[in-house]
Amino acid sequence: MAHGFSAVREQRLDAYAERFAAAGLAVLAFDYRHFGASSGDPRQLLDIRRQLADWRAAIGFARGFEGIDAARIALWGTSFSGGHVVQVAAGDDRVAAVVSQVPFTDGLSAIRAGGAPAALRLTAAAIGDGLRGLAGRAPLYVPSVGPPGSTAVMTAPEAEPGFLAIDPPESTWENRVAARVGLYVGAYRPYSKLSKLRCPVLVVVAEEDSTTPPAPAVRAAERSPNAELIRYPIGHFAIYAEPQFERAVIDQTEFLVRNLIGWPAA
Repeated sequence: MAHGFSAVREQRLDAYAERFAAAGLAVLAFDYRHFGASSGDPRQLLDIRRQLADWRAAIGFARGFEGIDAARIALWGTSFSGGHVVQVAAGDDRVAAVVSQVPFTDGLSAIRAGGAPAALRLTAAAIGDGLRGLAGRAPLYVPSVGPPGSTAVMTAPEAEPGFLAIDPPESTWENRVAARVGLYVGAYRPYSKLSKLRCPVLVVVAEEDSTTPPAPAVRAAERSPNAELIRYPIGHFAIYAEPQFERAVIDQTEFLVRNLIGWPAA
């Protein structure tokens, strides 16, 4: 398990992990390098290729861990990592199941959701930060979330209050990210590979999501022979908190138990 754009484990991944573990599943939840409890400098550097490598490293570690069946490894990702898990599983036929929750599907959809003015501001910041990186200078940071109209990566009305609502006291989360990620996110299209997955995949969408628009995920799931689609009439961040969390974690636990250890759970 890993979290979404700039997010860290304590922002409700622990709540999901505890419920999956209570159902008899072993859980490995990790922070990406440069974020949270993980090492890596500069801090808050979101590099898509490195995050995908972190997924592969975590999978390799889990497969070699004593007492774990290497043939029954599932990937669970939410928001930005909801795209990562599809990308990684498409290149790994040994993955047994995937949960992709309120997923990032492709960069163009995300850019359109943010609007042209925000895209232009972030592109300018991304170019500036990319040049700083080439010169070996410290990153130029932009907020991960902010109010509508601000120069932040996520500016939907739900974004800032949603992030703050799931961030506990003593959190390691920082509301900033190196702006250079904006040079690469537009070309990232992990859901173009959804139909290639050979394992069962649960696609969980929030129908009122203005952060990761649900329509591309719905279309991709409906075309994918191995996908199950669940739709909730909520916004992007509501899925992490009660009362919707309870419904989502029950549905996901059923899917994981059914596909990893058989139903009913012990």
